[in-house]
Amino acid sequence: MLPLRIAWRYLLAKKTHAAVNIISLISMVGMAVATAAIVIVLSVFNGFSDLALGHLSVIDPQVKVLPVSGKAISNGDSVAAVVGRLECVGNASPVIDERGLMVYGGHQMPVVFKGVGHGYSRISDIDRCVVDGVFTDSAYNMPCALVCVGVAYNIDVHPGQDVALYVPRRQGRINTANPATAFRADSLLVSGVFRVDQPEYDTDRIIIPLDVARRLLLYDHEASSIDIRIREGWDIGEAIQEIKSVVGDSYKVQDRLQQQEASFRMISIEKWVTFMMLAFILLVSSFNIISTLSMLVLEKRDNLLTLRAVGASESMVRRIFICLGWLISAIGGMVGILVGVCLSLAQQYGGFIHLSADPASLTITAYPVRVDFMDLITVVIVVVIIGFITSQITSMFIRGQLRDRT
Repeated sequence: MLPLRIAWRYLLAKKTHAAVNIISLISMVGMAVATAAIVIVLSVFNGFSDLALGHLSVIDPQVKVLPVSGKAISNGDSVAAVVGRLECVGNASPVIDERGLMVYGGHQMPVVFKGVGHGYSRISDIDRCVVDGVFTDSAYNMPCALVCVGVAYNIDVHPGQDVALYVPRRQGRINTANPATAFRADSLLVSGVFRVDQPEYDTDRIIIPLDVARRLLLYDHEASSIDIRIREGWDIGEAIQEIKSVVGDSYKVQDRLQQQEASFRMISIEKWVTFMMLAFILLVSSFNIISTLSMLVLEKRDNLLTLRAVGASESMVRRIFICLGWLISAIGGMVGILVGVCLSLAQQYGGFIHLSADPASLTITAYPVRVDFMDLITVVIVVVIIGFITSQITSMFIRGQLRDRT
């Protein structure tokens, strides 16, 4: 404790040379700024992750059943019927996801279409996302398509207009003299346009009736997946376990987070890669502490001689400066965490910093932020580790200086 008490007095005592005070202050400020930046950046990533999570419930089903191997469930209707009879399941429907080519007038565009059964709005909240027109299976004796804003913009199509959907032929012979025979096509009436505010959905997605999708793909009862809505009052985790016990090991059952695992993994990777970069900057800024302690050795030369004269060992004197380095790191880190948390909370609840884009095209106007307690624990651990590394480097650098000066 004695080295720590002496180090504390050295830190607070007025220095003979003003430059020593300035260098000490710069060291603390550098640690504080770098630490605050880490807290703020992690909080912003948490905010964007929550924003993405909030959009999942709009179009994705609560639970999805997929084949473990292969592209399609051969008996999709039967699996949907079995799952639908479970007490925990409110609605279950087979769906088909595939790629095709949409053509309208002189425009054409590759699209990802989703074939859904009648009453799919009881499983997904897609009808809440319709910004123009309506979501319906058919109108005027024609099957209907609900297109995303990206498709509507790129091929300049609006509700009430006919489009053609082409899909590569899966079976049969192809006439090389007539390439059109390599495709199956169907006409659809655009009933509406939807927008989810997620690029993966708003770029090239369309929704069509399940029977049209099966007709294009020459399917009978096949399905890409079974989309499920859990009955109110049931825990989704328990419901998933019940569904797994019914469908067996040949199928995997996913909740919304697992359906978007790739997207959230990317956000997590970006978050922690950025964290590592900022932690490296924090480590570099902590090296200023070494120069600060070197200046303090010169500043306290007479005090060190007095300490050695009254019996202080060289290791004790070194521990004084190691503790001093720890104090500078700790104070700078704690101030940085406090500043980072205050700024993040101010943005989280006040929304002072706005996104630089047209507010009319955004679902949010301010940067989303959320302070996570576990992130703060991680930052504290990083500050402690960097303080330890700095103290060890300081010990090696100052050992020779102490022998020369004392």
